[in-house]
Amino acid sequence: MLTPAHNVVLIGMPGAGKSTLGVLLAKAIGHDFIDTDLVIQRQAGMTLGSYLASRGYEALRQLEAEVICALDHAGTVIATGGSAVYSQAAMQHLRANGRVVYLKCALDVLDQRIASMDERGIAAPSGQTLADVQAERIPLYEQYAEITVEVGSENMDSALGKIIQHLNL
Repeated sequence: MLTPAHNVVLIGMPGAGKSTLGVLLAKAIGHDFIDTDLVIQRQAGMTLGSYLASRGYEALRQLEAEVICALDHAGTVIATGGSAVYSQAAMQHLRANGRVVYLKCALDVLDQRIASMDERGIAAPSGQTLADVQAERIPLYEQYAEITVEVGSENMDSALGKIIQHLNL
């Protein structure tokens, strides 16, 4: 059961809809909303793509873990970056006061939504394709998720309804 103090943490691939659905979910359940990618950009003073280009994917993943571990929120929907699951400490911190929801999305849908991995700031080694990234991350998303919601071909209202239903609200 979700209490007003609990957070809802959205994890999943870039392009799965974490930020968009996060805002809609926060409004629907009366929670605040935070997008960790925006917190990272503010702290870094540059876009994720610029940070990735100048410092590399490992540095971006490290900064993401630090930002997440420093979060101190209650009653908040938290949209994480797609690579948040690489940090066990970050995920334990998020799970300590929240329900973790994996927004599962098919690769063909993600391909349509993501024009460029570099511009999007996807923290992955050079040369990895979106399919490679997804294959590597799926076991991590599944490991940390308490709830999995298929959102690939859903419209936003339908996907939001599924999330709310799975949260038993």
